[in-house]
Amino acid sequence: MRYKIPNNTSLKLYKIKEGFPYFFDTGKIIVLTNDGGEFHTISEGEFYKLLKGEIRDDSTLGRLLIEKNLFPGKVDKDKVAERLSKKIRYLNAGPNLHIVIPTLRCNQQCLYCHASRKDESKEGFDMTEDVARRVVDTIFDTTSPHITIEFQGGEPLINFDIVKFIIEYALEKNKELQKKLFFSIVTNLSKLDEKKMKFLLDKGVLFCTSLDGPQYIHDTNRPFSKSSSYKDTIKWMTKINNEYKRRGYDTNIYHVDALMTTTRASLTHAKEIVDEYVKHGIKVIHIRPLNPLGFASKTWSKIGYTTDEFLKFYFNVLDYIIELNLKGIEIQERTAAFFIIKMITDRDPNFLDLRSPCGAGIGQMAYNYDGKIFTCDEARMLHEMGEDLFLLGSAGKDLYVDMIGSPITRSILTASLLDAYPYCQACAYKPFCGICPIINYIEQGDIFGSMEHNSRCQINKAILSYLFNKMHNISNELLQIFKKWSIFRSRE
Repeated sequence: MRYKIPNNTSLKLYKIKEGFPYFFDTGKIIVLTNDGGEFHTISEGEFYKLLKGEIRDDSTLGRLLIEKNLFPGKVDKDKVAERLSKKIRYLNAGPNLHIVIPTLRCNQQCLYCHASRKDESKEGFDMTEDVARRVVDTIFDTTSPHITIEFQGGEPLINFDIVKFIIEYALEKNKELQKKLFFSIVTNLSKLDEKKMKFLLDKGVLFCTSLDGPQYIHDTNRPFSKSSSYKDTIKWMTKINNEYKRRGYDTNIYHVDALMTTTRASLTHAKEIVDEYVKHGIKVIHIRPLNPLGFASKTWSKIGYTTDEFLKFYFNVLDYIIELNLKGIEIQERTAAFFIIKMITDRDPNFLDLRSPCGAGIGQMAYNYDGKIFTCDEARMLHEMGEDLFLLGSAGKDLYVDMIGSPITRSILTASLLDAYPYCQACAYKPFCGICPIINYIEQGDIFGSMEHNSRCQINKAILSYLFNKMHNISNELLQIFKKWSIFRSRE
């Protein structure tokens, strides 16, 4: 909600913008922010007093607002700029996340498959060794000192020989280039065996799988003709975590990560889904809405829901997670944690969907099984739906510098820059938010979305409003929980 300045105030509009360009009514409190991500919450009465010039700069509230660079006319712009520069330092690096698709084939039939997977029996959808070599060579052209190669699919373990080749070739190449090199694999785990597990663990590959909740939800979302997809997931998750423990790793850091995708089947089972994660010792749950990509666009009438239905479910989850934490049971929700890091630290978690500009092309690239390179994995998924707007080139044929500087990359960056949108530029939540032009294009037919009617915008604003209300007169106990959520511990 935007406020009109009362007629009787002597405070000029330009002074308000100079002091705190952004303010937002959450329904209970007013949130004041600046571009550096500093914020303070006040009551509506205090807000109007501030507009009227009735808050003295030497009062308790006045001194606090001056300290946070939120007091009209007393802003240290250099400090705001310094804080902002720390938060966006990732812009100086180049792509560090490189998503590689060894195969588009998969042995499961997930109802919401965003990747438009192909049946395991199909031919012509596997990466070859020649393509894999060219992909790795392209990846190492990045200017970033950090490289994470993430295997996705399809089910990447179906083409394990290429996964193995890419890891070994990248490690050999890095002996000379000395990048900080990491590997991860997103897998349903059903194609894993002891030999593959040992190789991947020996090479430091991190595992991520899907766990949508208890068996009756997981197997509904992710049907598997040969057995229960849930049982396979839990079996191998347990084996890998036990192996970390046997090797003496800190299991608070080294463990199988799990992703949860929300479908209509999830909506009435918030507590059961969280309890499933707690039961298996998973301390992070990422409540993700469906994307209208791949098969999800075709099965939406069966598995989809409204934004309001998703938010009701999300807040049931978050309320329950906070309740568990207050009882000493540690688990966090990842989206909320990303926002909290932005709110209470001078760091940015560099989550590519919550950046301005987003990470497409400059923070990540996606490499299809045939060597085609896209700005991001969502763009690669869109390609599988027949749309090549975001195709940057092909490994071994197009130069890295040309792809980074291409009109496609520039357009995506412009379309994900919050300052390019009047609706976003004036929003108090701008320092914490981000835009996905691919989702804009799918939902609204234009990479420059109408943010006022955008589902992602509505979700982000609702979550931030929830968190800011929690931050207002926060208890020390809850503040300590949020501070724990903001701690980053490197697996290095």
